[in-house]
Amino acid sequence: MVQRDTVRLTDQQRLVRDSIRDICDDFEASYWREKDAAGEYPQEFVDELADGGWFGALIPEEYDGAGMGTEEVIVMMEEIAASGGGFSAAQAVHGAIYNTPPLVNYGSESLREELLPKLASGEEVIQSFGLTEPNAGSDSTSIATRAERDGDEYVVNGQKIWISRVDASDYILLMARTTPKGEVEKRTRGISMFLIDLEEAFDRGGLTIERIDKTASNFVHSYEMWFEDLRLPADRLVGEADEGFYQMLDGLNEERLVIAAECVGLGEAALEAGVDYAAEREVFGRSIGKNQAIQHPLAEAYARVQAAKQTTYSAATASERDGDAKAVGARANVSKYLAADAAFEAADAAVQAHGGFGVAREYDVERYFREARLTRLVPITQQLVLNYIGENVLDLPRSY
Repeated sequence: MVQRDTVRLTDQQRLVRDSIRDICDDFEASYWREKDAAGEYPQEFVDELADGGWFGALIPEEYDGAGMGTEEVIVMMEEIAASGGGFSAAQAVHGAIYNTPPLVNYGSESLREELLPKLASGEEVIQSFGLTEPNAGSDSTSIATRAERDGDEYVVNGQKIWISRVDASDYILLMARTTPKGEVEKRTRGISMFLIDLEEAFDRGGLTIERIDKTASNFVHSYEMWFEDLRLPADRLVGEADEGFYQMLDGLNEERLVIAAECVGLGEAALEAGVDYAAEREVFGRSIGKNQAIQHPLAEAYARVQAAKQTTYSAATASERDGDAKAVGARANVSKYLAADAAFEAADAAVQAHGGFGVAREYDVERYFREARLTRLVPITQQLVLNYIGENVLDLPRSY
């Protein structure tokens, strides 16, 4: 068994780790394999976490949440990924946890009282966040979806793409322009955040969706969305009009650390599979794990995963205590970069150790490899991380 418990945890973190492991133990590798092959959302697993109150991890106790922080959530998400579910299993519940802070931080008190207890219990979920558009991928300030004020309502028109878990969500947090880009002093202004009840949007005929066929994270579905004259009550605005971009950025570093933890968990799952196979498989009368050509890539991948894990956990601790947003941002971006690369190297070594069986679904490592490649693209590409580090850490001129 690959040694994973290599960082010092607080009592609260150990409680989270043990509780999540107990839940994940009920979902064997065959469960995730079947969900991936069928492209079927893991509702049973999601329900188990919801019933345990885990969707309320970041919701304050006064609204029936757990009142946890980043340090606890990274343990939770690493464990889910490392259990064999991989990055996709973590992503299946990621939105339900990380789409609650905007409501906690910026929602009206009436909205908090109405919705947060339901989100904490899992009775309702906000699994989807609507930002990306066909012509505004990494350049988020170029979104063209509009929300125009009309009396006591906003009228939404536009298109979104690569929006995950729409089929498993009650609401979506939507980013839309409320002031045209040409009418604001800074391109980051004029964007607002809205809470949309998806069932109401469908019933009113203001929203249509189409699922995107893809090769990674098959059981976490992604969609293209079209909004056409969808009317929203003005009180569905979250926070201040035209300030939504800054509201979105608040907490982004902490979420990026959680993504890094999910990558670490994926790397650990891949290593577990690779090491187990290398120890058991015999060729020419000896375990292939005795061969340095197999052993060394796995050992190197383990070192990389552990380095990324240490960086991620120390960054999470610092983010809880350090009010310097620039320093927190640097740590979060470095963690994501290292963890995504480490997960990819681990998955690649695991596939190679399996030889021809590395592409057979029954051994799972081909799924880990597909997911590991995805982590180098989402939620931010490795190149954009390097841009951030170059500009904000190394004080080099902006490159884009």
